[in-house]
Amino acid sequence: MRLRIQLIGWDRRTLILTDTPAPDCPRCEGEGGHAYDYGDHQGEYAGTEWEPCTCWDEARRWTLLRMPRRCQAARDPWSDEPPF
Repeated sequence: MRLRIQLIGWDRRTLILTDTPAPDCPRCEGEGGHAYDYGDHQGEYAGTEWEPCTCWDEARRWTLLRMPRRCQAARDPWSDEPPF
């Protein structure tokens, strides 16, 4: 298991510790899986399907820290102080 810190979220930012793919995996070559394009009944492109590799678990993540929400109304827009 190879862990890394990641910042996620749009409305409520959160620092998480997440698993990453094995860089020396012979099946996915460190990418974490394979993407397959597929078509509809007329042969036109209809999307891409993602098949994760067994060397990586996308759902394995732990929350480290929830970031405070920024309150724009109480903050002076011309201030050079950080919002927290």
